Amino acid sequence: MSHLKRQQIPKQWPIERKGSVYVVKSTFGTKDGVPVLVALRDMLKIVNDRKEAKKTIHSRHILLNEKPVIDEKNTILFLDTLSIIPMKKHYRLELSEKGKFFLNEIKENETDKKISKVINKKTLRGKKTQLNLSDGRNFLTEMKCNVNDSVIVNLKDRKIEKCLPLKEKAKAIVFAGKHIGEKGEIESLNLEEKRAILKINGKETNILIKQLMVTE
Repeated sequence: MSHLKRQQIPKQWPIERKGSVYVVKSTFGTKDGVPVLVALRDMLKIVNDRKEAKKTIHSRHILLNEKPVIDEKNTILFLDTLSIIPMKKHYRLELSEKGKFFLNEIKENETDKKISKVINKKTLRGKKTQLNLSDGRNFLTEMKCNVNDSVIVNLKDRKIEKCLPLKEKAKAIVFAGKHIGEKGEIESLNLEEKRAILKINGKETNILIKQLMVTE
């Protein structure tokens, strides 16, 4: 099914609950991002409808993570970059403190970098290490990095540039759960219980590690 009923759209999507009965459905990770159509029409308001969005996309004027968008249902995932070539505008999909997705304008030289969380790690033949990331990407690397760490990915070169360890004093954002969108500094970690104490605006908050992403 290529559509969702408007009442079924995730709370993170910044669109009105009232309106047409159906809304376009993302091709991947409905709760993890927004469709390109929603970004262009409802968030940036640079197209009026789906027809205009398709025309702009077919002109190869929209880039998602440095690659041309091919379908208005393509998903812009959390921390993905979106470029509007004719307008020379560039954005990153982020979360507000209220837990809503928004497109934060960035500089052109920032579009080729993205932070993603390591959700799995495998040792392959030849003792090669494969890191599986939260956005679906997989990388073979010799870099020391563990599950729940984050990595900075170079989208142009398709390689991991740096590992951001899950550790005390690291900066992190909550991307799921009750405190979605809130940012803070990790005060302490309880790896056995898989929890972290995150200091948010001077207040200590207990967060599940699986809901955290290290950002620096």
